[in-house]
Amino acid sequence: MRRGERHAALMDGVYRGQRHIYDLTRKYYLLGRDRLIDELTPPVGGRVLEIGCGTGRNLIAAARCWPGARFHGIDISEEMLKTARASIARAGLAKRISVARGDATDFDPNTLFGIDGFDRIFQSYTLSMIPDWQGAMREAMRHLSAHGSLHIVDFGQQEQLPGWWRAALLGWLARFHVEPRAMLIEGAREIANDIGGRMSVTRLYRGYAWSLRIDRRPR
Repeated sequence: MRRGERHAALMDGVYRGQRHIYDLTRKYYLLGRDRLIDELTPPVGGRVLEIGCGTGRNLIAAARCWPGARFHGIDISEEMLKTARASIARAGLAKRISVARGDATDFDPNTLFGIDGFDRIFQSYTLSMIPDWQGAMREAMRHLSAHGSLHIVDFGQQEQLPGWWRAALLGWLARFHVEPRAMLIEGAREIANDIGGRMSVTRLYRGYAWSLRIDRRPR
């Protein structure tokens, strides 16, 4: 079994039961997601992709926030996509949101959605669960339009929070195969430099979460 297949099987195992209560429980600690959605500002008629779309919660919120754009999502877990498809249908957004099973480190938008690329791509609390998280960022940048941007929110390093809090949080997250990436900012900056783009970062809630943006071209 290849690494991607092993990771898919692991995620299906983790979320087979959790997907039914995922949104109810995660809203208390996946902070900064709605802020990211508000800042997407896709062009009218633009295409937006969420990598690691999970239950579809973010896609539905983004489609409602930006009614002029079309949205797509990929996730490696078919179990999570079952919930996403049902939620999108209930929201009446099946004509504006499409989802497909895909590996964040290696996917083809043309095969999955019949399109060449995206104006905006976002990753919300996914890089801390993807083994090759740097590869996932580079793959996202590969599928952006010339003036596109990649938006990321994920766990920070709890810089201004007590040490006991950091230790407790990291221990708890490890139970769910989540590992906040200490080198996330440096990795994003390296990618931005490689493409001649621009990277910006905002530390949220005393370092509880980091919000990053990489523009293919400087604004």
